[in-house]
Order: sequence, then C-alpha cells, then structure tokens
Amino acid sequence: MSKDLQTRRISVTTVRSNTSEIVNDSIAIEEPLEIRLGFGSLENRKEHPLAITMRTPGFDRELAAGFLFSEGLVKHPDEIAWITHCSSAYSHDGSQNVLRVELDEETEVDLDQLQRHFYISSSCGVCGKASLEALTQESHFKLDSSFGLSAAALQKLPELLVNFQSGFESTGGIHAAASFDKLGDITAVYEDVGRHNALDKLIGHHALNNQLPMNKSGILVSGRTSFELLQKCMMAGCSCIVAIGAPSTLAIDAARKFNITLVGFLKQSSYNIYHGADAIYDS
Repeated sequence: MSKDLQTRRISVTTVRSNTSEIVNDSIAIEEPLEIRLGFGSLENRKEHPLAITMRTPGFDRELAAGFLFSEGLVKHPDEIAWITHCSSAYSHDGSQNVLRVELDEETEVDLDQLQRHFYISSSCGVCGKASLEALTQESHFKLDSSFGLSAAALQKLPELLVNFQSGFESTGGIHAAASFDKLGDITAVYEDVGRHNALDKLIGHHALNNQLPMNKSGILVSGRTSFELLQKCMMAGCSCIVAIGAPSTLAIDAARKFNITLVGFLKQSSYNIYHGADAIYDS
C-alpha cells in the first residue's frame, strides 16, 4: 500500500524548548467506509446497508471480508461472490468510500442479524451494539489450542513488526495487525487508524486466500487488546493473540473463556502471559 493513500502532508506548528516553527508533517488519513450487502436470488436481489467504519483507505476488500467473518455473517469465502467499490461515491480527495459486498445467491442471510445496524468509530468497534452479550458469538471454527512458539521467537516479534509498519513510521498514529507462524516469522501485516479495522483487514486477507481457520497462525497487534479483538480472533479460528500493549479485564476474561493464549506488554526482554502459558515454551 502506497504511503500516499495512507497519509497526508500538512503544515503544523511544532514547539520544542519554547521555540516554535512551521513544518510539514505526515498525518494518518481517516475516511468513512460504508459497507453495503447484496444478497438474494439474481431475480430478486436485495441491498442492505451493513456498516459504516472510520478507516485508513486501502485494502477495503480485505476489511469488508474480515468484518463479515468476524461478525459471523458469512461462514466460508465461497459465500462472497465479489466485492466492489461503488464508483459514483467519492470523498473530497477522490477516495472511494462505498463498498458493496455481493453474496452468492445460495447464501442464506439472517435478516434479524442485519437489523443490528452498526456504526463503528476508529477507536471503538463496539459502538452501536445493543449489549455486551450480543458480542459473544460462536465461532464457525473449533479452536485448536495446539499452536505455540518459543520464547525466543515470541520476543523477536516487536522488532520484526516495526520493519513492516511504514504507515506508523511516517505518522506515529496507525495501528498494525500481523499474523505469524510457529517459528515467529511474520506472514502478513495490515495497518489502519482503527485497531479493529487493521485486524479485520488481516482476517479478510486470510479469508480471501482460503486460509481460515487461522489455526496455524498467531495474531500480533501493535496496541492494546480489547474484548472485541479477542472475539475477532476467536471467529477467525486463531487461538493465540499477542499485543505490544495492555489487555483489558474483559479481554483476559474472554481469553480464559475461549482458551485463547493471550500475551501483553511484549518487549524484546519481557512480556506478560495472561492465559495459555503452556503455549510459550523455552527455546
């Protein structure tokens, strides 16, 4: 993804040691994306506005696919016929901000579930949902808790992730989500102003490449871990999530309930294991 699509240069006044100057700085772009769902028979096609999310433009197909999987609206990549931008809808800078996801005509849609019309801000993917209980969904995949890696492989992940974070390097304001294998090698990375969007893009990447469930991968996130990130991890069939930042109490409760390995405050020399210590073994 080009930095030009993720960032914008603007003039800012910077103050250091009581001295100010005007400089050009890179700022993370945040634009709304409306996801519309097309479904039904070819003769009686229906459209439903599904979600609006504030995101960093780019990899919108992966974002939409990941959202559908992590919300339990689709169970298999074959249920998605195609994903396309609505070419008539542009933002002020030319970004295409309306996306239509067409489901296969044989795919059944739960209309009651679609009535949960989501509005998702870039900071909180839970906004607009009726209750905490509504977030607890059964994954289409049985979690395989056998995934693990060595402590040495785990501790090299932060440095590896930084090498992939081009957006964060230039702005300091973009989250990242990555998948890694049992050797600690990073296999895919996505960035976004919203931590839940970055994870949806990552899950969407694996979905569109027929790599679900993610039972042979762990997930690494650059910030903190919330309950929703644990829920998305579970829905993708991944049993290990590692964070550079802190987990919330509800994230820890979710990890214990669904038997997901949860690591937080990951550094090259230290980390905390909140659940699943057996999955991290000595080199």
